Amino acid sequence: PANPIGVSTYSYWRYRKDTKLPIEDCIDLAAEAGFDAVEILHVQMTREDNEYLQMLKQRAFVNGMSLCGFSTHQSFVSPDADFRQKNIDHTLKCIELAYAMGIPTIRINTGRWGTSKDFDTLMANKGIEPRLEGYTDEDGFKWVIDSIEKCLNKAAECGVTLGLENHWGLGLTPEGILRIVNAVDSPWLQITTDTGNFLEDPYKRLELLAPRTVL
Repeated sequence: PANPIGVSTYSYWRYRKDTKLPIEDCIDLAAEAGFDAVEILHVQMTREDNEYLQMLKQRAFVNGMSLCGFSTHQSFVSPDADFRQKNIDHTLKCIELAYAMGIPTIRINTGRWGTSKDFDTLMANKGIEPRLEGYTDEDGFKWVIDSIEKCLNKAAECGVTLGLENHWGLGLTPEGILRIVNAVDSPWLQITTDTGNFLEDPYKRLELLAPRTVL
């Protein structure tokens, strides 16, 4: 079977110098380049009303493409229960936005400790950062697993699969991703594999994630 190739609107956001292109223009450019599908970056959206959502859905359709994914940003790695609930609520909203646009999966992250000075420092340390004082990775995994479990009913209701991305924080390694996915043990939590986020020995790590990868 054919292997359709998509692109994220994030890749076109700063396509022209000093500009942030609207999503609909990104969709047009993706079609012009011959991509099969587009992933929408949530933080790039200018509105969330239904008219806007359906316009994006139709824009992809008339260009002969599908909307294959929805990239969200959240963090569940925090001892603050209110902070985690805020991010759970955000994830539930994003599931509903994806459903309204006919998008079958949203990309979610574990989040990270947030103890790095800035992103350049995080990258210089290959994505590894100190834990919050007084807490361990065991605490972090519990927060992430509990938070994701609170999103499963909405995911099932809307038919939107959660795809946990190998990213920074507790999702830095395939073992960390698989620990969470296996602990949650739900068909509505799978893996979004980012082939660029394993900075060392990528192919062995990608192979571990492949069986549960949906995007």
